[in-house]
Amino acid sequence: MPNTSDTAAKAPSGRLVSLDLLRGLTVMGMILVNEMAGMAGEGAVYPTLLHSHWDGVTLADLVFPAFLFMVGVSIPLSLRDRPGSSVSPQEQHSRILWRSVRLVLLGFILSNLWWFSDFQATTWRLFGVLQRIGIVYCACALLFLWCGSRTRLAIAAAILILYWPVTLIPALDGLPNDLWQRGHNFVASIDRVLLGDHNYVKGPEGYDPEGLLGTLPAIAQGLIGVAIGELMLRSGGRGALQQLAVAGALMLLAGVAWGFAFPIVKDIWSSSFVLVTSGIAALLLAALHVLFDGRPATGLRRAAEIIILPFGVNAIAAYVLHMVTGSLLGWDLLQAPYRALRPFVGPELASFVPVGLYMLFIWLSMA
Repeated sequence: MPNTSDTAAKAPSGRLVSLDLLRGLTVMGMILVNEMAGMAGEGAVYPTLLHSHWDGVTLADLVFPAFLFMVGVSIPLSLRDRPGSSVSPQEQHSRILWRSVRLVLLGFILSNLWWFSDFQATTWRLFGVLQRIGIVYCACALLFLWCGSRTRLAIAAAILILYWPVTLIPALDGLPNDLWQRGHNFVASIDRVLLGDHNYVKGPEGYDPEGLLGTLPAIAQGLIGVAIGELMLRSGGRGALQQLAVAGALMLLAGVAWGFAFPIVKDIWSSSFVLVTSGIAALLLAALHVLFDGRPATGLRRAAEIIILPFGVNAIAAYVLHMVTGSLLGWDLLQAPYRALRPFVGPELASFVPVGLYMLFIWLSMA
């Protein structure tokens, strides 16, 4: 990265502050929306903190794609050639594959904690959040090593363009196609036919939101992130900021426009969903770049580093701890203040108290 006065500053470890902050915000968002879904059983929560039933985007729908976007952004920063580096291509490939295998294996364990505890209680699930992260990271990292930037962008564009007609292929199990109706599409039918009962969403309209074909546009989202990471390496300071903001705005506008024909649906990772969420993530990254990169470690930046960075630099560890300990939210210790406050401030606001206390526990473990 160019050594100019306005080049994006890095954390002491050499990591971009804005990158780690956005990663931290996405992990915090994942934990927040998962726990709010648990609180929905106790009373009303703000709808934007719950996932869309099908088409449309809420705040909850933004966090996972933003994380995949950040996975892509991080790849050029971590795999670029460094002066004096002695890592061979074979070693790089081995590290990528081993990291991906670990993520997929860990994700399978976390997706099936209930099944492992009682085989008769439910069926096991093949896919999940960490599995998709592992697959996307593997594909994007290998393509970064094998292909040039134009080739990778062409692959991403081809995936997004071709994915639309694929979703319109008649469903394999005869369910009428309607992209605006939950599960009524070819992508969901692939999961029903090939995965059977091992889907997250059960029933005749079931599917897995991290399923088979939906992984392809998720890879395209990672490749968009790779392109953004390369942009940040090529253009220092204000130039990178302007290009990042323009790219984010264009993706957001293109995704919204495309959404009138190809609905914005997280559960099949529609191409319009990829563009909308990548655009928002790029704009957020640009905003964080303005606020924190190159700023002294005082005031707002210091507070953000204390609160958010532990989640950003320990992203997978924080998510895994959350998945293992999520049931703590049901403890009376956390529910008692919620029940006490609910009559006075309403269930929507009161639900933030137990979730906030639980997130404090995760923060204390990561800080």
